Amino acid sequence: MTKNKNKPTNGFRTEKINNPNRKFAWMDKWIKMTGDMARIDAKANGTYIIYEKNGELVKEYPNGDIFPLHENKES
Repeated sequence: MTKNKNKPTNGFRTEKINNPNRKFAWMDKWIKMTGDMARIDAKANGTYIIYEKNGELVKEYPNGDIFPLHENKES
């Protein structure tokens, strides 16, 4: 049995789409800039950002350390 890597598990397509002719391709730049600004703000304020990486929520600290976010524990 083969796995379909392109099949979304949560209803959203999370893989990168390399089609510059799609309707909202211009948003890729803005989405990336939003993430970059969040990192800059976190560094300036000495805090972290939380995002999804490989289907798991993670915390990224300004020094580059990345730790999984456990919802049932304080970390």
